[in-house]
Amino acid sequence: MTPGTLPVLDSLDDVLRAVRDHPGLLVRYSNGPDADRRDGPSRDYEAGLSLPGWSVTTLDPEWWWSRPAADWVARRLCKYDELGQDDRYPWLLTGRVVGEGPDHEPLVTDLVPIARVGPRALAEARRRYEERFDAGRGPAD
Repeated sequence: MTPGTLPVLDSLDDVLRAVRDHPGLLVRYSNGPDADRRDGPSRDYEAGLSLPGWSVTTLDPEWWWSRPAADWVARRLCKYDELGQDDRYPWLLTGRVVGEGPDHEPLVTDLVPIARVGPRALAEARRRYEERFDAGRGPAD
């Protein structure tokens, strides 16, 4: 499935609808589903190991999250947006969780691509994240 064949979600509202419509929805930053299938699962480069699945980030808000779901989703989309360089982009998928990676991220197999997150949706997520969060603040700040 090439980037052009994935439907593009042009707004944060479109992404939120996808999260509601697909429980367990995940996001992955990569060169896309075809490249991931061709290149194989994620790697732990520090340890020199192939992982048993592809690294993803969850988009469903946790049960304890009392803020709007849009805040959670925006934050999650921004968490790894620095990976959206070169030909890499965020795309939404479902899959079977088979473990955790070295950074406690879910590892999945049986990838089912849903959509690509478009640049406008990412820009909206970034604006919301910057407006509603004290990004980078820790307990000693």
